[in-house]
This record gives sequence, C-alpha cells and structure tokens, in this order.
Amino acid sequence: MCTSSTLWKVALTLVLLARPAVSQSSHKLRAIEINGHNGEAIVYHIDGKTFIELESLVRIGNGFISFQNDQIVLTLPPASDSANHHGSEAMKSNAGMSSEFMKAAVQDVAIIKDWTNVMAYAVQRGTPGDGARLQVFRDRATEGLRLAKVSVNSESDHSAHILLANLFDAVSGWTDKLVRERSSMDTGKYSMTENALSKDESYRKISTCTTFLGNMLPGGHFQDDSSCH
Repeated sequence: MCTSSTLWKVALTLVLLARPAVSQSSHKLRAIEINGHNGEAIVYHIDGKTFIELESLVRIGNGFISFQNDQIVLTLPPASDSANHHGSEAMKSNAGMSSEFMKAAVQDVAIIKDWTNVMAYAVQRGTPGDGARLQVFRDRATEGLRLAKVSVNSESDHSAHILLANLFDAVSGWTDKLVRERSSMDTGKYSMTENALSKDESYRKISTCTTFLGNMLPGGHFQDDSSCH
C-alpha cells in the first residue's frame, strides 16, 4: 500500500511532467500553525498552487493518519482556543483515537490478556497460590493503564480508556475471587470439572471484552460493547 510520502512524490512527478516547460515552481521552509500547534515544513508552490506533505501536516498538528483500502484518513485534534470551545467539543466527539493512546492501550490489553491466561492456567491445575506471584502482572497492567490515561487526547480516547479500566478492574476482581476460593479450598472445581472455567461468568465476560478491545483499539475509532461494563 502506498504511503502518504509516496503518494506525494508520485503526484508531484505527474504534475511536473504534465505541465509545459515554462511552468513555475519553487519551495521554501515555512512556519505553519495548525489548530494552535506550531511547526515548520517545506511548502511547494507550483503554477500558483500551494502543496505540503501530509506527513508534515500530521506531525505539526499532532494528528493521526491511517490508510483504509484506497482511502487516506487524516484526523487532526481540534483547536484549544476558548473562542472555538463549542466547535472544538463537537470535533473532539467525532475525532478518532490518537495514535499515542492507541499504542499504550493496545499494549495494556496485551498485558491484561497475559495476566488472565496465566491465572486461568494456574486455576485449572489447582495452583493459583496466594496471588503473590501474579502481583507482577497486576503492577504491569496498572502502569499500562496509567500510561494510557496520560495519553488521552480526545473524547474517543477518554471513552476507550473507561472500557480499558473496566477490563482491568474485572480481571483484578476475578483474580482476588480465585485467590479467596483457593484459601477456602474451593478452586478444585476448575481442575476437576470439565469446561468449568469456560462456564465461569466473570471469565467469559473478561475474555469477550479482551477480544473486543483487541480488535477495536487498532482501528482507531471508538465503539462500545456491553462485555466491558
């Protein structure tokens, strides 16, 4: 699939070839402001028209670019100017998730999934222990949730972070429940009864939410699912 840089170079080449030899062109490094974000980029002037690379726009505007089949989707955060407060709120609600948040959230989902799998493996063999060995997973997931929170940059990020936090709480509560059952010698049902774990409502809900977030987050557009509530 072509990148935005490749598309720009191809477009520029076609323009140069299509124009007569007398066409006028120039380029210059210019200061650019996008929704209150400042930066510099090379601006091209060709036959009275102005061009700038998409990647430069995304970088300066702290935005996000994705490629869906033959379509380029460019998302820029709204301006922070209080005079445009209402318009900004509307833009935020429609904006996709930011790239930094997506990266942090996807990584935390992977950590939580590992935590769940290790717990499920242990309980099916009757060895969940006192939970001390699983503390490292809880700590890593907690830190991952924190990193996702500080990366929130849009309404979609905020909404997705709520679902991620709900998943963390569900796994944390499920882990504590299994440790308590182990203390009362009640975890044998998972190792002695076939498919007992798959019939556990908490585990099924956790698995469904984990799969949902694992598919939704990389897409960049927020969606909701009852399994994460």
